[in-house]
Amino acid sequence: MAIRNLLRRKTRTVLTVLGVVIGTASIVVMMSLGLGMSRSMVDLYKSYGSLTTISVYSYGSDDNTKELTDEAVSSFERIPHVTGTSPLLSVGVLAKCGSAEANVQLYGVTQDYLRQIKLGSGYLPKPDQAELELVYGNLAARMFYETTAAGRNRTELGEEVSVDPSKDTIFYTFPETSVQQGSGSASTQKTGTGASKNKKYLLKTVGMVEGDAEQYNEFSWGVYCDIDTLKTFLKKIYKKNLVPYPRTNKKGKPVGYYVYDEAYIFVDEMENVSTVQSVINDMGFQANSNMQWLEQSQQTMGMVQAVLGGIGAVSLLVAAIGIVNTMMMSIYERTREIGIMKVLGCDMNDIRNLFLVESGTIGFIGGVAGLVLSQAASFAINHLASGAGQALTGMASTAGISYIPLWLAVFAQVFAVAIGTVAGYIPAKRAMRLSPLAAIRNE
Repeated sequence: MAIRNLLRRKTRTVLTVLGVVIGTASIVVMMSLGLGMSRSMVDLYKSYGSLTTISVYSYGSDDNTKELTDEAVSSFERIPHVTGTSPLLSVGVLAKCGSAEANVQLYGVTQDYLRQIKLGSGYLPKPDQAELELVYGNLAARMFYETTAAGRNRTELGEEVSVDPSKDTIFYTFPETSVQQGSGSASTQKTGTGASKNKKYLLKTVGMVEGDAEQYNEFSWGVYCDIDTLKTFLKKIYKKNLVPYPRTNKKGKPVGYYVYDEAYIFVDEMENVSTVQSVINDMGFQANSNMQWLEQSQQTMGMVQAVLGGIGAVSLLVAAIGIVNTMMMSIYERTREIGIMKVLGCDMNDIRNLFLVESGTIGFIGGVAGLVLSQAASFAINHLASGAGQALTGMASTAGISYIPLWLAVFAQVFAVAIGTVAGYIPAKRAMRLSPLAAIRNE
């Protein structure tokens, strides 16, 4: 009966459904733009580094600064939700490949850290090896340069310097050690101990980070190795100093343990990063993470999504008013019919439900058509306006700037039906209150 009644006035029904279609499509497309920008933001932060990794720092020279030692790093492993840790031991070396050279930072890290690296070729350095094995970032080879006879950099002159760390032979020269002795104006530096300025070491490159010369990720510019193997290697060169520029005590003598400037903590889930970060800060260390910055950005993006959703909701509200108008007109036209139904003994709830089903059907049909229209609009936006979308958001995403997840489609459909049903409630109640005799006498 509800369908038959809607088909009595086809034009009016189509126009009412069209209002729901436009309203549903508007709210879905608007929210899809907000979700697309939010997903692009997540992709952007992921390119800067893992969202489950926390960086811990210990900078400063005052007595209140806690040292980031092996013992401190081990204490991080006992924090709930921590799956791994890694101090960062950094050594600057001079790398030479034929006539090309580069100032390279070797990063000694644990196996927990190395497992975070996605390789394009080769394998990860194994622990406790006799030889130091390296993994080059996919962009690290760009650090190599050549100089002309006049001392000019060929790269700056537009000439390409081609070095393939996985195939070419590269020699590394480690710096001489420098120990600060004394303090203030009377401080001096003791140099010349440890590594010989002319001694070169041939180190093997066993892996390359995933990505070509145009793809950037957090590992692109680094050169990585196993930290325990690096420590053993450096001890042979610098003896008791351990590293080229060791931390010293108040007497100006090198301390007999490793002090790191930075360490990494790996957490099981993104939701637990903030909790672990707070614990580390309470321990007296500086800590930050990409998740921290992402959460701040998502708060702003949430406001943007609310505004976009509100704009779409206005269209759906206008559609609801159209449904109310249609159902009220239907009641006026069918007053005599309603009176006859009441006289014949039709249940009041059935009369109410008849009108609710009619208005809900309008919402259902409009919701389905609106979803089809929004999917088409989303495809057109992503296909034709991706460049404009990137300029608007400042972020690139392979998924596009409009994203309609399944939950949004289901929500929009349920919302459209609910709006239609609610909009038909007042007309349905009016139909229930009509006097049967007055309705029958109505012309």
